[in-house]
Amino acid sequence: MVVLGLTGSIGMGKTTVANALRAWGAAIWDADAAVHRLLGPGGAALDPVLALFPDAAAGEGAGRQVDRGALGARVFADRQALAALEAILHPLVRAGERHFLAASQRRGCRLAVLDVPLLFETGGEARCDATLVVSAPAFVQRARVLGRARMSEERLAAILARQMTDGEKRRRADFVVSTGLDRRESRHAARRVAARLAAWRGTRWPCCWADALRSAQGTEGGSDA
Repeated sequence: MVVLGLTGSIGMGKTTVANALRAWGAAIWDADAAVHRLLGPGGAALDPVLALFPDAAAGEGAGRQVDRGALGARVFADRQALAALEAILHPLVRAGERHFLAASQRRGCRLAVLDVPLLFETGGEARCDATLVVSAPAFVQRARVLGRARMSEERLAAILARQMTDGEKRRRADFVVSTGLDRRESRHAARRVAARLAAWRGTRWPCCWADALRSAQGTEGGSDA
């Protein structure tokens, strides 16, 4: 089984590419969706996160969850608070990734995709057989992101400051798919990457993940989301 790391800066069009890979037959792990589940009703991160950030609570009873907008505002400009949040979330997300890969292998999947926004920033590429970066022109990225709810120039600048530049991600990637112009061509490009990887023999799962787990057991928050 080949493990492909899918990444790209905010607003670059990863969802379009992930959907194209899914249609091709790849199994997809979405790190952002995993975080949503962890912070939602009954999520494994719910109680520890609200113990640190009680003002981010929303709902009652079985519907109790983390208000992600309130939580984001709380950690937006506070590096210490962000680090505390990541120390809770990252190990849980990494465990979810391992479960996903094990289940994908049992089902006989040939291509398992890890959709991780900060893949390169956290060294996650070491656990992947190949990496695919989704890219678009800066003016397209900006228009996409600023059109989102609760987004501002200040917030976008802060997010980009945490992310590796698009140029550096492209330089490090094994494959690059552009999404700035024609969405259909972007989907075709993603499927061409999947077709090429069909001829590969994966070597990263499970050996490199076992090494990463042993390393993480000796560190605080040693995983990525």
